[in-house]
This record gives sequence, C-alpha cells and structure tokens, in this order.
Amino acid sequence: MVEFGRVYIDASVILRRVLNQPGALRHVEWETAFASELIAVELYRTVNNLRITGEASFESQALLREAVQASVAALDLVPLDHIVLNRAGGPFATPIRTLDAIHLATALLWADHFDGSLTLLTHDRQLAVAARASGLAVHPWPLKPASRP
Repeated sequence: MVEFGRVYIDASVILRRVLNQPGALRHVEWETAFASELIAVELYRTVNNLRITGEASFESQALLREAVQASVAALDLVPLDHIVLNRAGGPFATPIRTLDAIHLATALLWADHFDGSLTLLTHDRQLAVAARASGLAVHPWPLKPASRP
C-alpha cells in the first residue's frame, strides 16, 4: 500500500480504475485529492464516447457514469479560472497538450499553496514528464513506455 497526504488526480487514474484496466492504481491511498473541475467533462466525454463507439452498452454506460460520479464526488474540485488558464498558457519545460497543461497548471498552483506537499497521480506519460520537469512529485514514476501493437 502506498499512502500520500495531498494528491492531484488526472482523469487517467480514475478511468483506469472504473474501466478495470491493467495497471490501475488500486493500492494507493491519500488524505485529500484535488482535481480541476475539467476532470468531470473529460470523464463523462470518455464514457459517452465508449457508448457511441459501441465499446459500452447503455447498461454498462449507466454503471460507468455512476462510478465516475462517485469518483468525482470524492474529489475537491478546483475551479477553472483565469489564474489557472493564464498559467496553463504560459511556458513549460517540456511539450504538453492543452488539457494536460490545464491540469498541470492547477496542480502547480495548488502545490505552491501547500508549500510543495502535493503528488500528481497520473498514467499519462507526457503529463508526468512535464510535471517532473516542473518540480512536482509524480506517482507512479517512472512511467513505463506505452506498448506498441
């Protein structure tokens, strides 16, 4: 069991858990979990897309939505405001996608608020590398390269 105080969680962690995917962080606990309010949009879009692509039936989609709803309810959501957006639009040490930049900016602002005592939980390699380059603790680290077909 791995235990943390404060964590910032991105959508990849919740999705691996609710979709029962390999490598899901199941033996990780924390006192307080933060995420950008953007996470709810990402999670519900993914669930809906699984239905549209035929990867989830209406019934399984309903169950996934319930699991996502419970997961989001357990998080302290950070508002998506101009401070976060300004930071996300600024420079980072490594390449990073737009939504990940919003997550990283939010995590960095909250880490500053807590004097650095915040760990980012992610399965996203690009986000993890950018977070480490920005001085954040990341778990799991190092991430394994994605497998190729």
